[in-house]
Amino acid sequence: MTHLISAAELAQEIDDVVVLDVRWALTTANTSAGRDDYEAGHVPGAFFVDLDTELAAPAGAGGRHPLPDPLVVQAVLRRAGITPRSRVVAYDGKESYAAARAWWVLRWLGIDDVRVLDGGYAAWLAAGLPVSTEIPGDREGDRHGDVEVTPGQLPTLDADGAARLARDGLLLDARAAERYVGETEPIDPVAGHVPGAVNSPTTAWLAEDGSFRRDLAAHWAAVRGDRVGAVGVYCGSGVTAAHHLLALAELGVEGALYAGSWSEWIRDPSRPVATGHEPG
Repeated sequence: MTHLISAAELAQEIDDVVVLDVRWALTTANTSAGRDDYEAGHVPGAFFVDLDTELAAPAGAGGRHPLPDPLVVQAVLRRAGITPRSRVVAYDGKESYAAARAWWVLRWLGIDDVRVLDGGYAAWLAAGLPVSTEIPGDREGDRHGDVEVTPGQLPTLDADGAARLARDGLLLDARAAERYVGETEPIDPVAGHVPGAVNSPTTAWLAEDGSFRRDLAAHWAAVRGDRVGAVGVYCGSGVTAAHHLLALAELGVEGALYAGSWSEWIRDPSRPVATGHEPG
């Protein structure tokens, strides 16, 4: 089963799925930007989910976006009326970075039938489909919102596991090349990358319209090269890395998420930091 859904397909299935709006921006100083966009217009019936507070735990030793408290996510899903039989679709503004985080978190919690709207809200608008400003009511307590989550259903890495994978398998760094090589670091206090990690910018997996590129298999072959072994992905804080994992899932490839990512790695000054391009 594909993990993506087109705007036209979602329009046909809209009455049979629960839609989650996960619009979010990493660089904006306005922490309510996603909520503001949602209230200005959204896919009809969609429930808003806040990435920073509902799909991540508070920033700290585990990085800027640690894995969330499962019970927090469970409460969010129940408010949206999700049951063990629900089919879920998540979307964000365009590139599906935040939607992929939602996809990954829900599947990590045991929600199997989750898809991402390819191209996000921009694709919905481009298709000329209707939008709504009506905010659906919470369904918490309703018999239809009775999902129970079970964390640990997808593979994860801690810092030591990421270091081993960089040595013995393939650890992908999903950040922009200039952050990977250490030329600049606009968010975290230390620039560079996990030694042995291979740079694979998230933007390279996208078409110009923000949807996933149609030649994913060829792109993955170029990224992987002749490397063998298990695959893991990290980014700055574990958000855009999920985008890689969604793309790989479309290809039938399982990868592990280093959830703490770079923002956790650099919290321990004893961990090595590499700069420049990795040989080979």
